[in-house]
Amino acid sequence: MHCGGPEESRDHVPSKVLLDDPLPANLIVCPACLECNRSFSLDEEYLACVLECTVAGSVNPEKIEREKISQLLRSNPRLVAMLESAKQSVDGQIQWQVDTARVQNVLLKLARGHIAYEMNDPRLDEPSLFKFKPLMTMGVEERRAFESEPTEDVSYAPLWPEICSRAMQRLLIVEGGVYEEGWLTVQDGRYRFRIFQPECASVGVRLVIREYLACEVVWE
Repeated sequence: MHCGGPEESRDHVPSKVLLDDPLPANLIVCPACLECNRSFSLDEEYLACVLECTVAGSVNPEKIEREKISQLLRSNPRLVAMLESAKQSVDGQIQWQVDTARVQNVLLKLARGHIAYEMNDPRLDEPSLFKFKPLMTMGVEERRAFESEPTEDVSYAPLWPEICSRAMQRLLIVEGGVYEEGWLTVQDGRYRFRIFQPECASVGVRLVIREYLACEVVWE
């Protein structure tokens, strides 16, 4: 799925660390070589932890809602220290300077997995469009377009605001519900995605993790 190498293992899409136990039945798995599959583990843990810390506004394991992530933080003081150093105050609000390379690594892995599984079309090449940002940093029209129509701009947000910030208060709830037809929910409040085919492009995937982080990846 990732490199065209031997099918030595099964890669879960989405990553199990992004979901709560009990895991959904029939969780998607895609073939992967052992080297690729193992290479994502630390970045997957990082993304899951930074998302929960962002939502909680704290790296304190006792304040983390998801028990799986709370246990990860208790067992990894180095990761806690890393996340604590990424926390900063901007205009009186907590924001997080995330490691975009690690986040991109996981998001691209997820997008490739969905395309390979849903479309039987493994994409080993680099995408023509790759963007991600917190949902609440989107404007009204951008959010509406993300939930329904393909977009053309390429951007990402290097700073992620805490869940109770002013940015969160601008979160758009689309009339009739947040989700448009075409979204597939793997686990409520944890992970959803959709496959789409934009004009002048072959295939694209959008995904939302923790109802916080939105991502769009398109291959021409």
